[in-house]
Amino acid sequence: MIYLVYIVVGFTFIQLLVVVVNLFFKERLNDLNSTFNGLVSVLIPARNEELNIATILTDLQKQDYANIEILVFDDQSTDKTNFIVNQFIKQDNRIKLIESSGLPNGWLGKNHACHEMSKQAKGKYLLFLDADVRLNTNIIIHSIEKSERHKLGLLSIFPVQQMLTMGEKITVPNMNFILLSLLPLILVRKTKYRSLAAANGQFMLFESGTYQTISPHEKMKADKVEDIVIARYYKQLNIPVACLVGDETITCRMYHGFNDSVKGFSKNAIFFFGNSILLAFLFWFITTVGFVIVFLGTDTTTFILYLITLFIIRILISRMSKQEIFTNLLLLIPQQLTLGIIILKAAMSELKNDYQWKGRNIS
Repeated sequence: MIYLVYIVVGFTFIQLLVVVVNLFFKERLNDLNSTFNGLVSVLIPARNEELNIATILTDLQKQDYANIEILVFDDQSTDKTNFIVNQFIKQDNRIKLIESSGLPNGWLGKNHACHEMSKQAKGKYLLFLDADVRLNTNIIIHSIEKSERHKLGLLSIFPVQQMLTMGEKITVPNMNFILLSLLPLILVRKTKYRSLAAANGQFMLFESGTYQTISPHEKMKADKVEDIVIARYYKQLNIPVACLVGDETITCRMYHGFNDSVKGFSKNAIFFFGNSILLAFLFWFITTVGFVIVFLGTDTTTFILYLITLFIIRILISRMSKQEIFTNLLLLIPQQLTLGIIILKAAMSELKNDYQWKGRNIS
């Protein structure tokens, strides 16, 4: 039992250390003046996004930096996505609609959409956005300033997540819990190790020359976690990459309700752990059942200190993620149980090679 206690306590201490590093070395988009005045291509893959597409286009029209072109790829939508985009085109000649002629064999839908848009983009920077993100008025120019200052090939941002239902509140926080307790994000930019890479497909800003030379979405055309794989590939090629946890300048409601959230996260949950089902399960087991092991295998003082450490980890991650601290503490147990469900569903889908998203098989 004592060896199990050492493992649990040791792992929890490492988590705390990673969280503290992320807190004190958090990278931000600074409010600095930029001399950049080139064209920026904003690229939005859209499949049945009638509830979101008007909002993201409106946010882009309000950007302080106006030298942009906006390309929307309608990926065989069956709703009003196409109609809504065409209404915006009548008002703004910077917006262009690209209609899919079909998904080629061997491609996943989003990867194909991004690649097709990149072939028509003319900007010095390519900004890939998901349709469900919300942007403040200066995030484009601030992101470019960050990229130019550090000579980045790729800058990616994890938006602040909006959670409206209880089902979302017990699922969505797990993403930042895993990310911020396992990966010191400063090392994404500071080191060359490809294993220390992260990215979020909701916001990916590429320097165009490097992107067009490498064509990363084409290389990762069949990968369902193309964002992280591309970031790792860039680091392998010694191309500078940075990944940030955002603030209120970018927000997103990723999923709607419990089932949608579990289904969505299960697409890539195992990948956070190097595609190892065993490591994913061990992470869940230690972070869920660890307190029982410590309680049974040590004294009261050590157990209390362990619990305090757990709460500190959750509090700091909630603070960095701009999430409600009290809510996350109150829902800690349901969140952990849900994480187990997500990992189990991901493992079953991995073993069966059966992933479904937006009506398509993405295995």
